[in-house]
Amino acid sequence: MNQHVPMDGAETPSNQIAASHARLLGGKLQDLAVGFYPPTAQKTLRRFSAGETARLLGITEVRLRQLPFDRLTPDLEIGPAGRRYFTLAEIHAVRRYLHEIDRVGRGYLPHRDAAKGEHLQVIALTNFKGGSAKTTHTAGLAHYLALHGYRVLAIDADPQASLSTLLGIRPDDSFPTIYDAVRYGEGQRPLREVIRKTYFTGLDLASANLELEEFEFYAPLMSSPERRRSGGPPFFARLPVAIESVAADYDVVVIDCPPRLGYFAISALCAATATLITVHPQMIDLASMRQFLTMMSDLMETVQAEGAPPPAQDWFRYLITRYDPQSVPQTSVVGMLQDLFGSYVLPKAMLQTPAVSTSGLIGQTIYETPLGRDRSDEVSRATYRRALDAFDDVNREIEALIRTAWGRA
Repeated sequence: MNQHVPMDGAETPSNQIAASHARLLGGKLQDLAVGFYPPTAQKTLRRFSAGETARLLGITEVRLRQLPFDRLTPDLEIGPAGRRYFTLAEIHAVRRYLHEIDRVGRGYLPHRDAAKGEHLQVIALTNFKGGSAKTTHTAGLAHYLALHGYRVLAIDADPQASLSTLLGIRPDDSFPTIYDAVRYGEGQRPLREVIRKTYFTGLDLASANLELEEFEFYAPLMSSPERRRSGGPPFFARLPVAIESVAADYDVVVIDCPPRLGYFAISALCAATATLITVHPQMIDLASMRQFLTMMSDLMETVQAEGAPPPAQDWFRYLITRYDPQSVPQTSVVGMLQDLFGSYVLPKAMLQTPAVSTSGLIGQTIYETPLGRDRSDEVSRATYRRALDAFDDVNREIEALIRTAWGRA
């Protein structure tokens, strides 16, 4: 019998149908993955033009051309007409040089100073409902911060591992994941052994895969007082403890939370010094968000009763995503949220734009996609520039919140 022909559920149990379809789909996805992304391939980052590099560094192109490239970036790529193109590692080398010779406190290297009490920023991006561009913005925020000189750790807390995939790591990779850093039992590893460098210089990743679901099974089993005494930190403290072990290496940690409030999501919220909730401005999404906020409040009170410290968060914000300013219903929803929550809503919104969708289709964020240089493609250039400006506007506001938390102007 053709395996694709639907069969009566009484003859074939649903679990067997699901297993069969999972095998079929898994095989097809594997074929597609090999075709588009061979097993030996590694994701790479494009080079940046002199104009882009100058903007990232906050200097003019004239000042950039005056720098000693023969010493700083001896392998710098020189394109047609003598145009220079920089890798992100080369940009960071220039940034360090500018910091060393800086005499007026421009802050070319924005690393936090723990001696001045500038604590690690741990930002949890969360939402109860899929489709709010949570993962897209987690990756975009991580890229923005790394481009601007911050030392960033991204933690994928979602078993679906979308962030890991976007950052160039396959979910079926045999490398240890964040689960290995928080798991119960002998297989636990230090977070430092789980973290890996990414193709994006300055951005590290603790990846995820479906194995993270096991945490949802073992956490309640290990919550009795007897087992907690022998099993190490309680579930809500396991991620905070792991992050604290590598805090000295980073300025900012961004956590892509799963679209639910399970045990690991609660642990992520307990670790966070800031919470960013992505909101798609549709009424059905707002109804889901209300449930999410109520449940989050109740659950956090419950874990505090179990010994979790009260959340000491520096800031809590809503980010409007996938926003179409030409849509009257969406504009009304955004206005309502601003009236209700005031400054808790970030003033800038992430726009709904085909540039972001196009980048996502090829596994990139807007920061990885080069602006077209073909003058016959002005519409595309304008579209990408508009999307890039929207991401920059939002991320600058988040960067300002980070710097305020550190007591910087």
